[in-house]
Amino acid sequence: MELLINLSYIVSASFFVFGLKMLSSPRTARAGNLISAVGMLLAIVMTLLDRGIVDFRWIVLGLAVGSVVGLFAARLVAMTAMPEMVAIFNGFGGIASLLVGWSVYHRVLDTAVFQTVTIALSVLIGGVTFTGSLVAFAKLNGLITGKPVLYKGQHIVNTAIVVSILAVAVLFGINPADGYSFFLVLVGISLLFGVLFVIPIGGADMPVVISLLNSFSGLAACAAGFVIENNLLIVAGALVGASGIILTNIMWKAMNRSLPNVLFSGFGSAKTAGGAAVSGEAQAISAEDAFLVLEAATSVVIVPGYGLAVAQAQHAVKELGDLLEANGTEVRYAIHPVAGRMPGHMNVLLAEANVPYDQLVEMDDINPTLNTVDVCMVIGANDVVNPAAREDETSPIYGMPIINVDEARTVFVLKRSLGVGFAGIGNPLFYKENTRMLFGDAKQTLQALIGEFKGM
Repeated sequence: MELLINLSYIVSASFFVFGLKMLSSPRTARAGNLISAVGMLLAIVMTLLDRGIVDFRWIVLGLAVGSVVGLFAARLVAMTAMPEMVAIFNGFGGIASLLVGWSVYHRVLDTAVFQTVTIALSVLIGGVTFTGSLVAFAKLNGLITGKPVLYKGQHIVNTAIVVSILAVAVLFGINPADGYSFFLVLVGISLLFGVLFVIPIGGADMPVVISLLNSFSGLAACAAGFVIENNLLIVAGALVGASGIILTNIMWKAMNRSLPNVLFSGFGSAKTAGGAAVSGEAQAISAEDAFLVLEAATSVVIVPGYGLAVAQAQHAVKELGDLLEANGTEVRYAIHPVAGRMPGHMNVLLAEANVPYDQLVEMDDINPTLNTVDVCMVIGANDVVNPAAREDETSPIYGMPIINVDEARTVFVLKRSLGVGFAGIGNPLFYKENTRMLFGDAKQTLQALIGEFKGM
């Protein structure tokens, strides 16, 4: 039996590695996710059987309940709410690790030094991940303000909490058998620190925060693996933690900022507001006139943003893209790494509408060609196409890599108004000579353009 368990762990770990590798490409991501899920199912079943915790009846019941919950979550959660779902899943991973550490501490009060350290780490990282993810969920869902919540002496308070965590952890580790009160304090401080850790981070930085919390959930699981001495959980947690850190690094570099700046600058608050005043006269255009330009275009680049998800317009943009291609136009979709509210948000959104993967082009690849493009259509994006990042040294986003849509011959911006984006700063793109504003709901505007093409 032990040999079978170990072999199943090796198979599961292989599934994780191959599945993670397949997630690097949109073409293979769905299969990679399925392979990883099968690996996790195998690992859970064999672990429960190995430790004699439950029999097959309970495993089947858990599988059935989990499948139903997952099915409803996948089918009913709108694409606009996908970042919130990812955030809450991160939180579930964190609280699971905390409870595992708590359970083992109750079961074996006189733990060895190494196990005591890993229990403290699983509780600490798991608690921070849980409440931090809840705050991220609330910000993304609009339950609390998406702007940074700052107060005087914030850094001093956070430093004091970190020092307190270290002190309580040491006191707990000295005598864990009689340190239950210190353990409870550690749990409470960890949960509090998760709130204070995420609350000063603005909504514009949510892609970085979500990927960081994802990494935390993996590290918490890794610590829980050491607690229960399960090698596969250690491997799985380490893979998630490492991949989350790599993704976080990609996110903050895409914003031309450091991780401390993201976590502690309060970007998007009144304190950080800056940049030259944006003024001018925006030139509006009707769908009928925009159609005439698109009909004559040989190349069109579509830049999706969060507004596309809000309008649920991904299927409309796919239909318009098909009509443009049928008219002999080359159509591509330019994807910014931090567009939307989570890493890969636009890729997932367009994949749902069956946009061909080879039409999705990353920012670094599309930018050198934009000066040859006839029309750039910006749908719901704002900060990731803001020329102030190149032109205004006083702007908070100066130096941030953007998609240089203003270099195209003509730019159509689909927006409800001239309002600012999530970063809270004005966009001079709206007032450029080659920009035309298509005001209104993005889905309705796209449907109007589709109607024009069909009426040709």
